[in-house]
Amino acid sequence: MAGFLARRLLNYLVLVAVAASLAYMLAATALDPRSNYADRTPKPPPAVIDAQLTALNLNDQVPLLERYAVWAGGVLHGDLGKSVTGSPVNDDIARRAGVTFRLVVLGMIVGSVGGVLLGALAAVRQYGWFDRVSTALSFAVLAVPVVVLANMLILFATWLNDRLGTQVFLVSGEYTGGLDTGFWGSVLDRIQHLVLPTASLSLALVAVFSRYQRNMMLDVLGADFVRTARAKGLSRRAALTRHALRTALVPVMTYFAFTFGALLTGATFTEKIFGWHGLGEQLINSIFTNDVNTVAAIALLAAVAVLCASLASDLLHAALDPRVRAG
Repeated sequence: MAGFLARRLLNYLVLVAVAASLAYMLAATALDPRSNYADRTPKPPPAVIDAQLTALNLNDQVPLLERYAVWAGGVLHGDLGKSVTGSPVNDDIARRAGVTFRLVVLGMIVGSVGGVLLGALAAVRQYGWFDRVSTALSFAVLAVPVVVLANMLILFATWLNDRLGTQVFLVSGEYTGGLDTGFWGSVLDRIQHLVLPTASLSLALVAVFSRYQRNMMLDVLGADFVRTARAKGLSRRAALTRHALRTALVPVMTYFAFTFGALLTGATFTEKIFGWHGLGEQLINSIFTNDVNTVAAIALLAAVAVLCASLASDLLHAALDPRVRAG
């Protein structure tokens, strides 16, 4: 198993390096930091603009490969460069990464666990009312874009708050500024802010995982090893959870890493809608301000996050499939 994970890690590191390099070159080619100085009054002399851009490693007069070499060398030493304003990218990214990954990881856990349980239950009760209702709701959720779903949740939360006469769900920001209600009051406030954006990310994930898990579960319910487990005296519930569900989870774990990348994309819109100042919001702002180094840093961090999700997927795969551990 150690050899298997070592080979996978090496492959992932190569993929991260390639993805980050391509992201930097694309950003450096498509974005134009020089245009940020065009509307300044008075307009700085060309020599001053060149000097400023060179200090930030953003001068388009310098060959692209030379700028890439400077950026890559800084990354290897833990320096992600400077933004167009001259501030270190590291400081801003470190603060925003915690915001985004707190939202994404929670959405991933809720979405994947909820989807697996929903799909397994629907498969066990195939063609029953629960199976039909969950199928209809899943397809309805999948048909709605994340942007629309998030706004629907906001409208529902606003309506519910008005009906109850109290603020159960808070729709903007990560927390309420200036709140002085002690530790538990602060925790409750953050949970109230967290519910809606987490739901907007996890609902689509629940729908996807439930459909996938249902199909995988149906494939193994009638398998010989399940019947053998029942013949040896295991109860139906024990045979389904210890054998059928465990086997059906193996292909779902492979899907785990791919959905994490999609979740990061969905978080970009969710953060904007709910006023969370995370990486997604900063990515959009950085594109508009031609901030090459920040865009490249966020792409690098996203690639590393997908790498970690892929490693977690491999570990879960190995835990469920003894053949991987034996290899």
